[in-house]
Amino acid sequence: MNSLRSILLHLDASPRSAMRLRLARTLAAQHEARVTALYGVTPSFLTLPLAIGDGSAAMVPMLEQIDADHRAAARAAFDRERGSGGAGGELLWAEMGTEPVISGFTAQALFADLLVLGQHDPGDADAAGVPADFVESVLVGSGKPALVVPYAGTFTGIGADVLVAWKPTREAARAVACALPLLQRARSVHVVGWSADAGAATNADQAGRLDLAGYLRLHGVEPKLRYHASAPSDVGVGERLLSLAADVGADLLVMGCYGHSRARELVLGGATRTILRSMTVPVLMAH
Repeated sequence: MNSLRSILLHLDASPRSAMRLRLARTLAAQHEARVTALYGVTPSFLTLPLAIGDGSAAMVPMLEQIDADHRAAARAAFDRERGSGGAGGELLWAEMGTEPVISGFTAQALFADLLVLGQHDPGDADAAGVPADFVESVLVGSGKPALVVPYAGTFTGIGADVLVAWKPTREAARAVACALPLLQRARSVHVVGWSADAGAATNADQAGRLDLAGYLRLHGVEPKLRYHASAPSDVGVGERLLSLAADVGADLLVMGCYGHSRARELVLGGATRTILRSMTVPVLMAH
């Protein structure tokens, strides 16, 4: 089996951090892995510049106290999980320094097998200090796979029934390869893709050529193939994937993350953007 030994979890002060921590620890128990919980947020004086825009020194201690309270909340959630007595691998606490959140976390991500991140919740004030583009920036910047956990819903475990979004690209191939430790333990693995020649796409013996089904079988995974002849629009693919995930009862979606930097701006593909905005199940992504 492919190994998954090092999990890097992003912690902030939001209540959802505790769920991500529990999910990361559940994965660690299954794979004999170590979880490093890395706390990192942008300081309040940078996220609330107007509060001290008039030069009022009195605001500085207040903002410092907000940061201290956020850090204490995250540490308390970590201590509760570590002291819960639940099964899990080694659990470590770490904190970022003064570096920007995205670049600091990305640097640490280089040494992990899997990242566990939280979907951005635009309506959650408690998540202040985490940039809205944190997930996609870390994915693209680190090249490491990430399990992105939705901000709504309860997820105590993943990987029993998996939906794999396939297209013949580097990003999709990386996502599948990175997900192998999870796919090998799954009860069912559904593969969905769109091909101009849907019949040929499902033929593992076509002229002796390699294909996804054969690759998965070599790794002990028996996929259920769902190839369609015509693809919806780029944005429509994302919506269709979420619908299919519900249809097959998937508790995990595996897909490539499509994006590139242009003029200092990260430009995402339509399906990636839709999933990151509207995900209903945890998603394992790789760029």
